[in-house]
Amino acid sequence: MSDEVLVEVDGNVAVMTINRPKAKNAVNGAVAQGIAAAVDELDARPDVSVLVLAGGGGTFCAGMDLKGFLTGDMPFIEGRGFGGLAESPPKKPLIAAVEGYALAGGFELALSCDLIVAAETAKFGLPEPKRGLIAGAGGVMRLPRRIPYHVAMEIALTGDFYSAQRLYELGLVNRVVAEGESLAAAKELAGKIAQNAPLSLAGTKRIVVESVDWPLGEMFARQSEIMNPIFGSKDAMEGAAAFAEKRAPVWRGE
Repeated sequence: MSDEVLVEVDGNVAVMTINRPKAKNAVNGAVAQGIAAAVDELDARPDVSVLVLAGGGGTFCAGMDLKGFLTGDMPFIEGRGFGGLAESPPKKPLIAAVEGYALAGGFELALSCDLIVAAETAKFGLPEPKRGLIAGAGGVMRLPRRIPYHVAMEIALTGDFYSAQRLYELGLVNRVVAEGESLAAAKELAGKIAQNAPLSLAGTKRIVVESVDWPLGEMFARQSEIMNPIFGSKDAMEGAAAFAEKRAPVWRGE
């Protein structure tokens, strides 16, 4: 792992922290490579069920490192997109813990996550049009799939900043917490999710993400392709046995 992305594993929850606080955690090539490497490693680890993405120093991410961009330091990974994440999120559930600013590419990284926990003082926005750009790391595509069309269009076209509370009201943010508490709250939510079977979590996420554009007549058949191996897994047997025996299940991810 690189110094620009710190990884900490606590039980079956892993936290990836963008570690460029002096640059407001702006994403450069090293950050993109660090996130991509961390996702690869954590997705492959059987002892990790849920991931959290955070930013160090009180800011989530201010977007692309424009100074680096001007010198050719590109914050993209082939096949993975911006930040090593936008085009290829992990198979496991990913929670954003947002403090301070999540702007431009930073907002797009949050939109690449499955859940968002934000401090009440956090600000979100896609200011690319103010710089002659377009939010091309998933922002203008993902946002209208998450919130009402007209509001998504306002956010994308004005480039203005929006509060965590406003995005909570729109259903984009899961939880709003006190300033400085987003990581702890995200880890608490991750821990709750991670009590469940890892194969079930990954399979559920895959169905939710992929079923958006499944044809109506194929929905259940496609779901079965993902779901049936999980129903036949050892963890499914363990879940039933643990329920019958009134004990906590011991998941093995197989």
